Amino acid sequence: MHAPNPFTLEEWQQAYRDGAMPGPLLHERRRQLAGAGADPAWILLASEAQLDDQLTVLAARAACCADEAERARALPLYGVPFAVKDNIDIAGLPTTAACPAFSHDAERSAHAVQRLVEAGAVWLGKTNLDQFATGLVGTRSPYGRPASASPPTA
Repeated sequence: MHAPNPFTLEEWQQAYRDGAMPGPLLHERRRQLAGAGADPAWILLASEAQLDDQLTVLAARAACCADEAERARALPLYGVPFAVKDNIDIAGLPTTAACPAFSHDAERSAHAVQRLVEAGAVWLGKTNLDQFATGLVGTRSPYGRPASASPPTA
């Protein structure tokens, strides 16, 4: 069976309805992102261990559901990956707002991040932005100028 290569919310959800498991898909997506080299779109990519920790929690939450219908209600974003701009906190990770001198480790996740995780989504990392999110075109960052982050074509 060829592993699906989902990009949209609907494609991720369909892959799981078709029997795919979050672990292999998300690890493959992480490998794809890590293999892209020094992509300035990403400031921090989840480590294998960080991804595994999230998947363990997700699996435990999904195991509490009697069936797929209950899981879909309890975890509507089950296994769907997301990225967070680096001016938004994820507990335990540095937040820099694209200014390394400003870096601080977040004690807790932003409310929006927490809500996504509660819905079953899995964060893959922190993305670049114009320093302190004050620019219009995202080109003032010591992490580099990201190109279009469009998904690759098949």
